[in-house]
Amino acid sequence: MNFHKNNKNSYYSIKFIEDHLSFLDQTKLPLQEVYVDTDDYERIAAAIERLELRGAPLIGISAAFALALSFKNVSSNHSEHFNKVYKRLASTRPTAVNLFYALDRMKKVFQTITDFSKTYQTLLDEAVAIYNFEEHCSNKMAEHGFNIFTKKSNILTHCNTGALATAGFGTAFAVIKKAFDEGYVNHVYADETRPLLQGLRLTSYELEKNGIPFSVQTDSMAAVLMQQGKVDLVITGADRIALNGDSANKVGTYNLAVLCNYHNIPFYIAAPTTTIDRKIPTGADIEIEYRNSSEILSINGNQIANPNIKTFSPAFDVTPSHLIKGIITEEDIYFFPYNFIR
Repeated sequence: MNFHKNNKNSYYSIKFIEDHLSFLDQTKLPLQEVYVDTDDYERIAAAIERLELRGAPLIGISAAFALALSFKNVSSNHSEHFNKVYKRLASTRPTAVNLFYALDRMKKVFQTITDFSKTYQTLLDEAVAIYNFEEHCSNKMAEHGFNIFTKKSNILTHCNTGALATAGFGTAFAVIKKAFDEGYVNHVYADETRPLLQGLRLTSYELEKNGIPFSVQTDSMAAVLMQQGKVDLVITGADRIALNGDSANKVGTYNLAVLCNYHNIPFYIAAPTTTIDRKIPTGADIEIEYRNSSEILSINGNQIANPNIKTFSPAFDVTPSHLIKGIITEEDIYFFPYNFIR
């Protein structure tokens, strides 16, 4: 299990140490780097809900470790305990399909166990395997994604897709970093990503850690950047992809895809194949999570508006597949029209 670390400025999203999960509380970034150590699955579930742990692949990885850790001191009623913990973790973030991919992998392994004295170690081994697979996916996405670059480019991205969101160097961020390392990135424009400012807080943190030139703009400024010819391509991640390529990602992604279509700028998504939900044909079937109004009406715990104002706060939007030039996975780059049935 090779945890990602940046040689110049080391940080990690999660790390398993001596039967505890250590994770970076992302709600404190970038002003504080606070690591939490726990072996309590409920604490990890709460961290996922509160976005201390976030990003589709990382949510799945974290849930897998939480499920394994829940068996550290269980000596009876194993099936009942598994079902209870599985249900709790599955309830944390309904849109992120990687969560269910990881939990279902853990369930399949659990169903093969005959010696329950080895349950904890068996599940822990599977959680490590899930981490290692996502790290492999990150590396391969970077390799494949580099092929979209034909010149030194200015890139616009949205939300956070780096090591804070998965294993390795990330999804879209891994592509950007690979291109930068090869001399093909001039500048990165990072959307601030309202309402929780993942771009401003997290992507800027990772871009700075990796020495990549960048600036941050409000989400509503992306159109002006494109109008002025300052953006060569846009790359984002995804939290769930339907069989036809319709993709759910952090709210505001659809805006970018529409703008790219108007300005004739290529729009790409980078995500592992574990993000493809092979049970749903189109984006219309993707369940969208809605967040608490306080996330709009306050910033960093400071009230900025009347708390009684009604809000509309979806965490994600769905980008129709015809607006996506390519979907970069660990297998290959796929192009419209998409058909992930196999």
